[in-house]
Amino acid sequence: MTDDTDSDDAPPEPTPPGRGVTPDAESIEASAPEAFGLVQAFWGDGKGKTTAALGMAFRAAGHGYRVHVLQFMKGGADSVEATRGEYNAIAAVPGISCENTGHYGWHAMNDGSDDADHATEARAGFERAEALVAAAGDTDLTEPLPLDGPADDGIHMLVCDELLYAADRGLVSPAEVVEFVESKPPNLELVLTGSHTDPAYLHDHADLVTNVRKEKHPIDAGQRARKGTEF
Repeated sequence: MTDDTDSDDAPPEPTPPGRGVTPDAESIEASAPEAFGLVQAFWGDGKGKTTAALGMAFRAAGHGYRVHVLQFMKGGADSVEATRGEYNAIAAVPGISCENTGHYGWHAMNDGSDDADHATEARAGFERAEALVAAAGDTDLTEPLPLDGPADDGIHMLVCDELLYAADRGLVSPAEVVEFVESKPPNLELVLTGSHTDPAYLHDHADLVTNVRKEKHPIDAGQRARKGTEF
């Protein structure tokens, strides 16, 4: 009786990570994504919308893709410091950059800020997002981009953090957000966050819509924002 067992038919060895093995980190070199071009939206009353978006942004940057984070409505408050942890981390990682177009305080809250100022800043932020999408459309996103190049010269991923809050509060119209999404070039990955209200207007235009739902939150017990978790 012959042995038909062939070593080539043996199951492949599992690749790390796994079995307690951590792979060695590779140096970050400019590269181009093979399958970018989707629209993702994170909304809900739970903590983690921005955290999820930033996690993807850092993951993409780790592969050498050019990423930009544009924040709306996060100009600051007395419960957080001016420099948030993500700003320091972004500055330390090649290929990812950020800018904040928010205004101190929060729209429609009795915090001493002016709602008209919030509206002005939100409009300016939205126009900046439109400019970045237009610039990406003029760039070959199937090719690597300089990791230290300006976002105006093209990006593979754009994170519009809290844009959905701006739309929810009428500072930017939902129709404008839809038009913005539809205007993006095919290879640009677009990530939108914000809003406690379901952005139903986006469901037919986004590839992923995630509801980050709160079941329990320490803020309800009076816990203020903590350094290292909320900022």
